[in-house]
Amino acid sequence: MPESFVSREKSQALEQKMLKLGVRSQDLFETFIRSPGPGGQNVNKTSTCVCLKHIPTGIEVRCHKERSQAQNRFLARRILLEKIESQILGKLSAEQKRIEKIRRQKRRRSRRAQNKVLESKRLLSQKKSFRSRVNITE
Repeated sequence: MPESFVSREKSQALEQKMLKLGVRSQDLFETFIRSPGPGGQNVNKTSTCVCLKHIPTGIEVRCHKERSQAQNRFLARRILLEKIESQILGKLSAEQKRIEKIRRQKRRRSRRAQNKVLESKRLLSQKKSFRSRVNITE
């Protein structure tokens, strides 16, 4: 990958992650097509969209976020590795954890939990009411 588009640290980190997951460059099938969507003459003339397929797992990724082919190649590989990692790790992957957290947040509280929250609010309200000024009328 040309280093003018991606820093050396980022490309090394990507290679490390590929080694960790056991993904080899030989297992990747890469094609370049013209990008869909806006972009004018650059999009119509150059093949900047990267289609990347991991042959052993059958996972396919298409990336056309950037104007340059080299950046899209890097991003496509990164997205592909994230998908492979989530497939390998399953429930333990970061994406799965994020989705599960959102699901728990949106879930409705049980009646018992609601009563517990209301009781704690009531106790806090009582505690704060004792902090008010005392009216002494004598």
